[in-house]
Amino acid sequence: MIRMAVVGLGKMGLSHHAMINAHPRVKLVAVCDATGYVLDVLNKYTGVPTFTDFDAMLREAVLDAVIIATPSSMHARMVNAALEKGLHVFCEKPFCLDTKEGELATRTANEKGLVNQVGYHYRFVGAFQEVKRLLDAKAIGEVTHVLAEAYGPVVLKPKGSSWRTQRTEGGGCLYDYAAHPLNLVNWYFGAPQGVGGTVLNKIFSKETDDEVFGTLHFADGKSAQISVNWSDESYRKMSTKISIWGTAGRITADRQECQVYLRDVATLPAGYQHGWNSRYTTDLTEPVWFYLRGEEYSAQLDYFVKCIDEKRAHDNVNSFQNALMTDKVISMMIADAEKGASVKSDAVFPEAPAKKKSFFRRSR
Repeated sequence: MIRMAVVGLGKMGLSHHAMINAHPRVKLVAVCDATGYVLDVLNKYTGVPTFTDFDAMLREAVLDAVIIATPSSMHARMVNAALEKGLHVFCEKPFCLDTKEGELATRTANEKGLVNQVGYHYRFVGAFQEVKRLLDAKAIGEVTHVLAEAYGPVVLKPKGSSWRTQRTEGGGCLYDYAAHPLNLVNWYFGAPQGVGGTVLNKIFSKETDDEVFGTLHFADGKSAQISVNWSDESYRKMSTKISIWGTAGRITADRQECQVYLRDVATLPAGYQHGWNSRYTTDLTEPVWFYLRGEEYSAQLDYFVKCIDEKRAHDNVNSFQNALMTDKVISMMIADAEKGASVKSDAVFPEAPAKKKSFFRRSR
């Protein structure tokens, strides 16, 4: 049995607690959070040892692995401390707000041969996995352009700040939501050569961005546009979508479905035909031992456990190295946004002439 701890008992931490506590290969031996009430309830009804001090937990609990689901600004210190203790680490996204700290964690994990994973759960959604399979098979030929989108009703009015809406604590819309479509683009196409036209716009938040727009440029000439807005109440919940154009067709996917149009010149993958094709996540997803919020959340934790069991420290689809790539793209976008427009107009346009008042009354 793998002895594991969960650190941080917010929305994601409690979800991870419920799932991993039911895993047949895991024994949950400790939980850590700053909120005494939550710890008291867990200890009373489950008997699991509880800690309010992370370092004390590392000293006193006998562990093999840890799940870190704390506010983003705390990830780097906790991840590196757990690695130094020789523990396998699953960390929620975003990985690290400082890429240098992310590089240190990645290097340490690799040197120590420890399993390392970041919670970009969309990589475990059946429809997005099908996109990866089709791209690897060159089903739509050479890719020319990508549109990665995410919209939803997260921040809909001015309100007091939380750690998620502070750049130094959670990173705002860019780190908290745009990171997901960015990570998918990195998974499909690797690191971009550069970024441009980045806009980090405030709508309701005082301290950080609520919408993110920008373009990633790749060495082979393809581009990827990012469009994310967490202040869009026309969506019932946060939704992510990927559209990809190629010389032999087009792919569009969200959590529910992968739609593929293949031209007559396309080489057909097994099970596909020229013209329109649809594949549904329900048909593409393997069953999980415990369902909560979506199969992908359980699937990513199961993958983490299997990597530990099978000693696959350097073979993880969601490794620190992969997440660090996304962190670096985010840093590039922040720097790009701070520069402002790269080409500014020096043209002077005359003002529109004022409208003259009519001296004639309209007839009734």
